[in-house]
Amino acid sequence: MPYSPNARSKLPLKLSELIAASRRGARRLAAEAEASLVPALQDFGDNPGQLRALTHVPAKRQAKAPLVVVLHGCGQTAQGYDAGTGWTQMADRHGFVVLLPEQQRSNNPNTCFSWFDPNHASRDQGEVASIRQMIAHLVAAEGVDPDRVFVTGLSAGGAMAASLLATYPEVFAGGAVIAGLPHGAATSVQEAFAAMSGVRDRTDQQWGDLVRGASNHSGPWPVVSIWHGGADRTVAPANAEALARQWLDVHGLGDAAGRVRTIAGAAHTAWHGPDGVLRVEMFEIPGMAHGTPIAPHAEEHPGGTPAPFILDAGINSTWHIADRWGLTGVEFAQTAARAPAARAPGAPPPAPQASPAPANDPRPTESGITATINKALRAAGLM
Repeated sequence: MPYSPNARSKLPLKLSELIAASRRGARRLAAEAEASLVPALQDFGDNPGQLRALTHVPAKRQAKAPLVVVLHGCGQTAQGYDAGTGWTQMADRHGFVVLLPEQQRSNNPNTCFSWFDPNHASRDQGEVASIRQMIAHLVAAEGVDPDRVFVTGLSAGGAMAASLLATYPEVFAGGAVIAGLPHGAATSVQEAFAAMSGVRDRTDQQWGDLVRGASNHSGPWPVVSIWHGGADRTVAPANAEALARQWLDVHGLGDAAGRVRTIAGAAHTAWHGPDGVLRVEMFEIPGMAHGTPIAPHAEEHPGGTPAPFILDAGINSTWHIADRWGLTGVEFAQTAARAPAARAPGAPPPAPQASPAPANDPRPTESGITATINKALRAAGLM
């Protein structure tokens, strides 16, 4: 819509008021997300990494429900990342449990997970050990299926997800690393910054050895999904390639050719084992900066709310990741109250009940100058 001098008088709100309203909306979304999460677990076991543990257990869920571990990025909170990516909403719809470990500012002022510190990224130590204890607690207390545990994360959370897959491969059926780095890419803060700007030159076997040496595991190995923006200036896209090489070597597919296709504008490469089962896949999103891709206005599989480092890229990574893990095959009705009543550890979960799919999105359609301004605010991360 072209600009005209009279357009300003037709605006329902001044631009400054609209920006303020969008910021209030972001705070409201974070507050709603926090309300849907059970207060931090206090007794999940040893916590050498001194992390918080927030959980979301839907009132209606699958029998022996899957578990998804979601790790936020630097400068984010568990609630804020969930509000943008929609993992607990997805859990309500499809009946799985969500664990959201959260870094504390007392550990890291920028709330980054310590993926670059061997004291926190080595088996049975620090932050990875804390997250392992959280998972064990939920398996016992909530009847989680131990064969369907998955992990995903953004940036520092993505790099920590890669380390969890390496240090506890027997725990995870699969993982999704978004704008992250390979396990072992750095062992200090200085090396971390160097790795983020450009990957250290290693052979495929050397990358694979870093995973094989992180545990005594001999297989089978988790399925790995890799997501990265082509215009990422925070974590170089070369890290996605190194991550793929690392896990292809672990799966014994170093020489295998990937199948390439386009999904919602993203270049998708998939590598399958001799049995035809997917082992490693990579999504490369052209023009996307550093962040998690979402698609709130997509015609197919819409979802997510734009925020800093949660970017409207036309593809909803949350849905695609959950679908890849087989989590979308069961649907339950969405309820107004998302937070389930607290249950004592070990109490039997409610029996799942099949329900129709939720109704279409009831949000009003934007139009005119308001739609134009809102589009600009979303692009700037203000909505």
